[in-house]
Amino acid sequence: MTTPVTIVGAGLGGLTLARVLHVHGIPSTIYELDASAEARTQGGMLDIHDYNGQVAVRAAGLFDEFRTIIHPGGEATRILDRHGTVHTDETDAGDGTRPEVDRGDLRRMLLDSLPEGTIRWGSKVTAVRSLGGGAHELAFADGSTVTTGLLVGADGAWSRVRPLLSDAMPAYAGMSFVELDHHDAAERHPGPAKTVGAGMLFALGAGQGFLAHRETDGSLHIYIALTTPADWIDTVDWSDTDKGKAVLLEAFHDWAPEFHALIAEADGALVPRTINALPVQHRWDRVPGVTLLGDAAHLMSPFAGEGANLAMLDGAELGKAIAAHPGDVEAALTAYERDLFPRSAEAAGEAARNLELCFDERAPHSLLEQFAAYADAQ
Repeated sequence: MTTPVTIVGAGLGGLTLARVLHVHGIPSTIYELDASAEARTQGGMLDIHDYNGQVAVRAAGLFDEFRTIIHPGGEATRILDRHGTVHTDETDAGDGTRPEVDRGDLRRMLLDSLPEGTIRWGSKVTAVRSLGGGAHELAFADGSTVTTGLLVGADGAWSRVRPLLSDAMPAYAGMSFVELDHHDAAERHPGPAKTVGAGMLFALGAGQGFLAHRETDGSLHIYIALTTPADWIDTVDWSDTDKGKAVLLEAFHDWAPEFHALIAEADGALVPRTINALPVQHRWDRVPGVTLLGDAAHLMSPFAGEGANLAMLDGAELGKAIAAHPGDVEAALTAYERDLFPRSAEAAGEAARNLELCFDERAPHSLLEQFAAYADAQ
């Protein structure tokens, strides 16, 4: 079986690529590990920037649909220190440069834009090998195989496709998150709702802090950030929610009481994860018939807010390059990667720098100064 464009991974980048290819009349097939679109929650709010994510949405011909899923007021921002002192409390300017949308709504918009059968759900890639001449074979857990003359790894941080191009592996960035939620926050958790505000919260101190946002359903999604050894997460039984909360409360014992409430009042499970990143200058030599996009190409910390935006832009730019070079895969991939590498390196460098300044000894003042510098530059 041979497909014109084979995409591994149905995240935002892979879906954007498939949609832009469809707009240009080019068929593609996405192979996705999840059993269905509803197999797991997508969660989290995303700010979609006018200079990359929205460019991708326009290339996909979906900007009108995109406008309907924007969260009004979601760009509001609060910056606090560990004592609870408010240093910034800005409302949503409503200028549309970085509107907030629910990741799940964005993904659903892209899914609904694709022809039926584009995505092969429940397809776990177990091996990928080169057949020579730009052709590759994918093997799946059910024993089936697929060959393709154009393979795109859109399969995230631990990509199965990346080893065809690069030996690089994500490395621990020195910080771990524990994610938690407050449901129906205005009614059930008025204290945390007031602390987070209408949009995004940055509560920062040296080496630790809280990042949070209000979601479209009125819940709060909170990321508790801690500078820890790479194996710290494994030392805590997070399935015991009470014990997990106790660990976090001890880690923030000298923070103001309103932050303790963000931990103590959390509903449901505590979800830990390490923050990992590829090298800032990650790139590879041209390998016939295969390329990467999104986290598979340039995994970075979330502190530039560019991960989803870049993944979608990658997908759009790759789709346009393929359309612009009909019948010439190598010309398309060469053109795509020429622009991919510098924009990825710029964003990854910013993410690495921002992680440090958000949690340095002067936090949150370093971030406040950076925001002021951004404002002055406009």
